[in-house]
Amino acid sequence: MDMLQQIIQEIGWESIIPTTLRVLVILFIVYLIKKVVRSALERLEGRLVQRGKTTGEPPSEVQKRSETLIKLLRQGIYAAIWVLALLVLLRQLGFEIAPILAGAGIIGLAVGFGAQNLVRDVISGFFIILEDQIRVGDVAVINGTGGLVEKVNFRTIVLRDLTGTVHVFPNGTINTLSNMTNTWSAYIFDLGVAYKEDTDKVVELIKKVGESLKTDEYFGPLMVDNLEVFGVDKFADSAVMIRGRIKTRPIKQWEVGREFLRRIKKTFDENRIEIPFPHRSVYFGSASKPMDIKLLENSSGLSPGSGPADSRG
Repeated sequence: MDMLQQIIQEIGWESIIPTTLRVLVILFIVYLIKKVVRSALERLEGRLVQRGKTTGEPPSEVQKRSETLIKLLRQGIYAAIWVLALLVLLRQLGFEIAPILAGAGIIGLAVGFGAQNLVRDVISGFFIILEDQIRVGDVAVINGTGGLVEKVNFRTIVLRDLTGTVHVFPNGTINTLSNMTNTWSAYIFDLGVAYKEDTDKVVELIKKVGESLKTDEYFGPLMVDNLEVFGVDKFADSAVMIRGRIKTRPIKQWEVGREFLRRIKKTFDENRIEIPFPHRSVYFGSASKPMDIKLLENSSGLSPGSGPADSRG
């Protein structure tokens, strides 16, 4: 009991009370900073959601991307606030923080060298998601490989190509990224017709097919604009090439394009428009007679090279 009283008497109350007040003030400041940060992040999330809705993005995708970004920002900012607050509190409690900062710097440098690729991937992924460069469900070409986007993470992007092969790309290694289904898509067609055909007539037929496609109950809503015919694009070896474009909703260009080509083939056949195709002649050589002559000879019982039998009276 005497020892406890001695310890209490040795405590410098004149220094503890001011230190405690400073600690409480620091904690209150941290609390206010967190409130301000939370409010700012909520406003930022609202703006991201609103911007996604104005571009026609599904609300679920907008909400998911916004929540992911805000969560990452919140965690990073809160961690920085608490680290700084802890250092200030240790300083107020009389601890020397210079060795702590030096040790933390050495550890951070070592971790930075060992995990620089990971940090690069995460930072690149953050900006990919923030800038809405690509999203799940898009068709994209990454570093020359195309496929359907199945996952967009902070470290990697996952594509699945038409054969079912899954390709995983670390975000920091992405040099080229082409999104084929951002906002709207397009089907580019090149139709070849014979040189004898009237190109003006062909263009009119193509436009009529486009109009019928636009008024179709199923395919019409998939198109975002009328069919565009750019005109004669070039003179090929055996055809005049006519180029055009169909704008569609994202990822619907191939479905609309296949139906367009089907209708073009039927329309050209009905109007006797020739679509050139390669012709090939097969030659057997001078040592062989044509097949039909050989069959006639075999059916008459004559051997090759023999003449008709002499008739004797």
